[in-house]
Amino acid sequence: MLETYAPLLSATLTVIFAAYVVLLRISMSKQAAKHSESIKTINQELQAVSNGSMGIGRKLMLLEKQIAELQNSQEEMLRNDPNRVSYTEATRLVELGANVEDLMNSCGISRPEAELVTALSHKSQMGEIVTVN
Repeated sequence: MLETYAPLLSATLTVIFAAYVVLLRISMSKQAAKHSESIKTINQELQAVSNGSMGIGRKLMLLEKQIAELQNSQEEMLRNDPNRVSYTEATRLVELGANVEDLMNSCGISRPEAELVTALSHKSQMGEIVTVN
């Protein structure tokens, strides 16, 4: 009896196995399509992040350049500040013995400024620490 059903059983098992293989192949194809779509989405997001980073990098370089230019301008302004030059000159003149009137005439500063420079210079010469806020 097994001999009569053996070919039929074998054919049935072959058909079932073939159907299983086909279903597996279809399932794998769907998963491959999903993975491919996920990879495509991730690549697009990576490209967007990369472009954003490059834009930020360019902006950062521009800001660093602007900061350097502002620092140079500030340093130049400090070097060329006419008030600073006159106070420096007034301090030097006081150290050489100039009085308040001499400072006013030579440096173009007001009497209170000349008196302040003289007082600060005398304190400095006496070794006291002078701080101006």
